[in-house]
Amino acid sequence: MCIVADEPVECTGAGRTDSGVHATGQVAHFDTRATRNNRSWLLGLNSNLPDDISVLWVQNVGEDFHARFSAISRSYRYVILNREVRSALQRNRVWWYRHKLDLNAMQAGSELLAGQHDFASFRAASCQSKSPVRTITELRVTRVDEHIHIDCAADAFLHHMVRNIVGSLVRVGQGDEPVAWIQEILEARDRKHMGLTAPAAGLTLTAVDYPAELLSR
Repeated sequence: MCIVADEPVECTGAGRTDSGVHATGQVAHFDTRATRNNRSWLLGLNSNLPDDISVLWVQNVGEDFHARFSAISRSYRYVILNREVRSALQRNRVWWYRHKLDLNAMQAGSELLAGQHDFASFRAASCQSKSPVRTITELRVTRVDEHIHIDCAADAFLHHMVRNIVGSLVRVGQGDEPVAWIQEILEARDRKHMGLTAPAAGLTLTAVDYPAELLSR
């Protein structure tokens, strides 16, 4: 970054992701005294980034914008490859799960998690958030051919929250637990009652949303 800005700068991302998790909608900000047009920033940044990172757009914002603390919602998609054989090309982008899954049961379980709840049962032991209360505004389970998509949006997420939700829904979808078990986990407020944690590879941060007035500069 300092090559493009001609000065040291510090980037702040909208959120952290575990090793192996992907992002198509990550947002970051930095402060600089350098003056460049948006195209120059875009081309300069991408010319100096490693091959596995690409900046899609650049925009000037005011000093009151913060990539992390100004965000009002974040969205993730988890993808399960649900078929008998694994995929060589998608090996680092999906969770390959060979057993048959009941989508109706998984969707019914997901509906129990919508809204504002204490998600202490779905947080990682290392989670440092002061409060486990979060508001899920969307949690949908859909099938697209051999893939199962689990789309989740919330005001914010706890560490491993999405992966723990997915792992629990898969246990319901496989028939290991009834739909009501999801409610029991939620009400327990204890991660010891949680199901398995889904692998990192299937998870992608797809969007970060901000108040419109912060981006209309």
